Formats: sequence, structure tokens, C-alpha cells
Amino acid sequence: MTVTITLKQLEALYWIAQSGTFERAAAKMNTTQSAISKRIQELEAASGIVIFDRSLRGARLTERGEYLVAIAQEMLERHDRIISLKTDQKPPMRKLRLGVTELTAMTWLPRLVAALQETYPSIILEPEVDMSRDLYGRLLDETIDLVVIPEAFVAPRPLHLSELAQYPALIQGGRSGSGLYFSKWLKSEGVKFGHYISSDSLVAMIGLTVAGIGVSYVPRQCFQPLVDEGKLVVLETRPKLPLVPYAAMYRNDRPSTIVQSVAKLAARVCDFSQQFQS
Repeated sequence: MTVTITLKQLEALYWIAQSGTFERAAAKMNTTQSAISKRIQELEAASGIVIFDRSLRGARLTERGEYLVAIAQEMLERHDRIISLKTDQKPPMRKLRLGVTELTAMTWLPRLVAALQETYPSIILEPEVDMSRDLYGRLLDETIDLVVIPEAFVAPRPLHLSELAQYPALIQGGRSGSGLYFSKWLKSEGVKFGHYISSDSLVAMIGLTVAGIGVSYVPRQCFQPLVDEGKLVVLETRPKLPLVPYAAMYRNDRPSTIVQSVAKLAARVCDFSQQFQS
């Protein structure tokens, strides 16, 4: 038979620890001393812990009993927080673990943070910057709430750009959503580079491109200043490279109104045209 630990038992333990005696705890809880004693006996039976040292006079807690008091206090505080939701007009604080790629962090993440602070001031945002594949894996593992990554699972439309194969290629690695998207797209067109360098870092890929090591694909508007300075040269292709579709992903089997709303907000402020927008 399963024995249940109740809030009444935990409350009795807490007030005994606070007041020092069973009698004063009974008075605080507006009940009898025998009722308090019964609750403690039930709590000891359910937890398997000897809470009070009965070889000593007074309500002297054992070491494990002191630990149980700390847990009881935490449980009672959580209970009070739940009850307060009925009358508290202010939404409760909650954490949101948001995963973004390096490109998002360099461009429109500050705009999203500002919009979140204005729309959901009670949210404590915990942004994490990582590769798309790692972020997607963490979403599946439920260690992150929302990720904004390239939608690399949609087959690209047929394009003919085999002329790019004559250049050394700088390609983001398989853990990058953009890298995965373009690799699938190039493969579908039969484009095979004679020489290529793979890097998971967008910053490293930009640096290698500026150094003239090879050609790469980057958001043109975001890095237009480097074009204006003559550090990057735009190679026009016909047809043009496809846009990389980004998606805000969250688990469908863990419904959350806040997470869904933040995903919509991310879609509204998403803009890769400039670095570090505010």
C-alpha cells in the first residue's frame, strides 16, 4: 500500500521546528497536540525517516529530520505561490531557454530580446548560441524550450549552378543548419567541388573568404559593409542561391502558450540584414 505524504504533515513538522514544541505548533495550527503527534508519526512512516530524537527532552530534530524540514519549507512556499496565482494580477516569473545560431546572435537577437522584455517582462531569457544540429538535438532532449534554426529538412528546388565547382568552396559543417541545407541543395544539382574547406564557425568562414581562400555563401545584406569596403566580392549566379528558410521549433507534445507566443514573436522580428540590431 502506498502511503501519501500530505501538506498537513509537512506543515506540522515546519511549525514544530519553528516554535520548538508540539504544543506551540498545535496552537499555531489551531488543532490539538495529539493531532500534531499523529501527523508526525504518519510522516515518519511514509518517509522512513526518524524525524525527532526521542531520547532527548523537547522537539530535538535528527540530522535527517533537519533536512526534511528544509524540504517541507520549500514545499509549503511552492504551495503558497500556487494559491497566490488566484489573486496576483502580475504574471509569474518563468525561464525561457532559447537556442539560436551564430548568425541570429550577430543580427536580430537583440531585437528579439527587446521585444520580449516589452511583451513578456516576467520572462527570464536564457539564450544559448550553438550549431543548428546541436540545438535541434537539445530540443528533442527537452533541455531547451525553443530553437530558431534553418529549416534544413525541406528539399530545395532544382537549380543549375555547376559553374561554382571551379572555385575552392568554403562550406559550413554538417552541424550547421545552413551548411546542411546548401549541401543537400548542391548535391541535388550534381555540383561537386574539386576542393572545399568545411568549418562550423560562420566567423571563421567569413575570415577565410575575406582572405581570398575561396567562395562561400553568407547573407548579403548582413555583410554588405565588407562588400562596400572591397573585402568581399559578390558573385552573381543564375538563378540566384535559394533563401534559407528558418523555423522556430518547439515540442508539440509539451504545449506551452508562452513558448508558442515567443515563437510567433521571433518570426515577427526576424531580420538577418544587419549585425547586432537593437
